[in-house]
Amino acid sequence: MAAPRVRRDAAREALIERAAYNALAVNPLIGIRRKEVLGAATTLLGHLARHPRMVSGQYAKLLTEYARIIAGRSTLTPAQSDRRFADPAWSGNAMFKRLLQAYIATGKTLDRCIDEAHMDAANTERARFVASLFVDAIAPTNFLAGNPAALKRLVDTSGASVIRGLANFVEDMTSGARLPKQVDARPFTVGENLATAAGAVVYRNKLLELIQYVPTTEQVYQRPLLIVPPQINKYYVFDLVPSKSIVQWSLGSGVQTFVVSWRNPTREYADCGFDAYVTALEEAVDAMRDVTGSPDVNVWGACSGGITLTAFLGYLAARRKRKVHAATLAVCVLDTSVVRQTTAGLFATPATIAAARAASRRRGVVEGTDLARMFAWMRPNDLIWNYVVNNYLLGNDPPAYDILFWNNDTTRLPARLHADFLDLFESNPFQSPGKLRVRGSKVDVGRIGIDAYVVGGLTDHITPWQGVYQTARLYGTSRSTFVLANSGHIQSLINPPGNTRSWFMTG
Repeated sequence: MAAPRVRRDAAREALIERAAYNALAVNPLIGIRRKEVLGAATTLLGHLARHPRMVSGQYAKLLTEYARIIAGRSTLTPAQSDRRFADPAWSGNAMFKRLLQAYIATGKTLDRCIDEAHMDAANTERARFVASLFVDAIAPTNFLAGNPAALKRLVDTSGASVIRGLANFVEDMTSGARLPKQVDARPFTVGENLATAAGAVVYRNKLLELIQYVPTTEQVYQRPLLIVPPQINKYYVFDLVPSKSIVQWSLGSGVQTFVVSWRNPTREYADCGFDAYVTALEEAVDAMRDVTGSPDVNVWGACSGGITLTAFLGYLAARRKRKVHAATLAVCVLDTSVVRQTTAGLFATPATIAAARAASRRRGVVEGTDLARMFAWMRPNDLIWNYVVNNYLLGNDPPAYDILFWNNDTTRLPARLHADFLDLFESNPFQSPGKLRVRGSKVDVGRIGIDAYVVGGLTDHITPWQGVYQTARLYGTSRSTFVLANSGHIQSLINPPGNTRSWFMTG
């Protein structure tokens, strides 16, 4: 009886790993509206209608493949990396094998139709995305009758799994998010079993609180470290649990450690943009200098926190203020042309950007839950359908995992800051010295003039490593070090020493 338990545990670990790999960042700020998805589908259908001979030919090929499948002569198999079809029944049971092959054949036919529709590159990629939404949604694993693991669970539990799954579904659909839960939040409490490093707020202003942590060594370095998290996430990603805590590792190394905790803005913060956030950071740095007596500090910014930090450093350089000694930038892309190549960038037209800007202006803020929902539909297999299977078909609770708890504990963005990020996406100002103005000063990244340590993730699809590498180049090759970790977005940050599966390269 142990084997089924092992399989369930392995599936649960895979569920956690894939969700952590897709942790929320700020690149779905534009969003994918239903109108754009329908527009891409309409464009595809229009092109297919203009090529009836091609479509009929592909349809005939599909029917031929269906005939091979029914006769048991098809050689179609899923990709080895596709964990949805890991259950032995998909290869050992004739009915499930044929169902899987029919699914694969349908997806391949759609791909060929898109290839031969003769659309331009942008419309082709949009069509592929829309087709992937459809193909992912109709996967047999998403339905009870087509999921052998769920059927086994139904029998083993005498139907209890379906009842639990239905209860999970009703709870999720009435919670407001209308998406399956990714994490069981019940075991976690911030300050009790998360974010346990001892510290206190030593300064606060309109936009942030500055946390100073209690040193754990007899002696400390004079120059302190300020960690700046993304505005859309909570600060405690840097202090999850002791074994994964960057804060506690820094303290153990004798570094006086401070972390910014961004306030969760309401409508009254609607007009707070880059200028306000840079002002808040400068005030925090000044407070650190007063507390520690150090003339300057080191800083560390992650993702959008790194973007804000770069704007701050550019402002300091323009004003000839020497308050920062060196910077670390983790998974931070300044060259937004790279983001245009991601799924979010596919639908970043002037109309979608204007609509996103207008929507946040009306509400005064962008809800973190809205960004999370948009992001989930960019990676539906990992962030939606995996949980449909786990929570509803198998009747399991979602996993209890610290990183997923943090990832779902989102904050809001002020409308002005949201608009400023959209302006960055449109104009790519860090690439052009002086194009970005912060508090009236022109920002030139090349003139920041401090050492920069820049970290990217090899498998990071949120902030692609090629873009992070460009960040290092913008800071100047003589003053920057680029480090490429063999992991994804969050794993590049939360990766304690001693992980035998991890490696990195420098350049």
